Amino acid sequence: MSTASKGALDGIRIIDLSRMLAGPFCSQILADQGAEVIKIEQFEGDNSRHLEPYRPDDNLRLFGGYFASVNRNKKSVVIDLKKPEGLAVLRKLIARADVVVENFRPGVMERLGLGYEELREDNPALVYAAIRGFGDPRTGKSPYMNWPAFDVVAQAMGGIMGITGPDENSPTKVGPGVGDLIPGVFASVGILSALLHVKKTGQGQFVDVCMIDSVLAFCERIVHQHSYIGAIPKPEGNQHPILTPFGMFEAKDGHITIGAPTDGFWEQLCKLIDREDLLDDPKLKTQALRAQNRPQVYGAVEQFTKRHTKQELFEVFGGKIPFGPVYDVVDIFADEHFKARDMLVEVEQPGSATPVTLVGTPIKMTETPGGVHSRPPLLGEHTEEILSGLGLEPSTLADLRSKNVIG
Repeated sequence: MSTASKGALDGIRIIDLSRMLAGPFCSQILADQGAEVIKIEQFEGDNSRHLEPYRPDDNLRLFGGYFASVNRNKKSVVIDLKKPEGLAVLRKLIARADVVVENFRPGVMERLGLGYEELREDNPALVYAAIRGFGDPRTGKSPYMNWPAFDVVAQAMGGIMGITGPDENSPTKVGPGVGDLIPGVFASVGILSALLHVKKTGQGQFVDVCMIDSVLAFCERIVHQHSYIGAIPKPEGNQHPILTPFGMFEAKDGHITIGAPTDGFWEQLCKLIDREDLLDDPKLKTQALRAQNRPQVYGAVEQFTKRHTKQELFEVFGGKIPFGPVYDVVDIFADEHFKARDMLVEVEQPGSATPVTLVGTPIKMTETPGGVHSRPPLLGEHTEEILSGLGLEPSTLADLRSKNVIG
């Protein structure tokens, strides 16, 4: 784990009321850069705490891999928000915080008396970020506003499934939960933007990130293709609809990718596969012509790649043209790149005799490097520490504990 200097967001306090993936991923991005993220949990904990996988020797099962992967660098405070005393404690916490993050459906926080307008009365500089399936009515009232949504819904309606798959009749879900992860990234950008506005004006604001909108923003190409030429993009397998060659090719022991659409890279590729005759073919003279004759281009390249292993192709193409083998996670763990970039980080796993590996932060900074500096929190591990900082006396905390208001 990183022992580097404090991150750029040191001094920023975030109250994280979110659960599962989108909100926790958002707050983890900020925690990696030094923000103090206080995760508010009910007595049963975030739903994701109890999701597999677990280490085989872990008999405690305090949290599994899902929770660990998006909740490092955070603190956990247990408060029962169904009790008035619990709500009062949380409001005190938020009054001293910079940011609130939640991913409930519209109206849930308002029914608890924790809506943005109420919290702003206590803390005018508060940045309140909400991640919802179809957005918040404060910024644009969707006809689906109250619908529940998960990753797969966002992928479907945001457009990414409609352009992903082996052929135009087989729309396919993207492997990672991008319907949650992409909104999490956008929410972190929105929060940082709003914090900069607070620094300039002292005024907080509501940050609304819609899961469906976020996925569409990542699929920007389909919008301009339809607007400019009326196209309705469909799944096109592992090839690019415009650039050629630009996609995946079969190797002797798996698959590799090549992107060589420019004339310079095309010329280099033809030389590397011993097919300089292709450079004289009038049907392949320009990028536009190569796109029109994609089967010929891909067939010629794959005729070469199929005869070689990924490692052999690594030696042929590596560093000469844009190239990369298709990795599985074993390949990733073995590649020195990810070790050199601190993208595979070991952290303690309570209940297990050995550390576990989590993905590191891809945001690298020279003066405030950030990184992974603490394991995910145990349920309620920091309740005493955080609430004592509010000025609550030990007798008050003991009373709240006895009433199961805090844990």
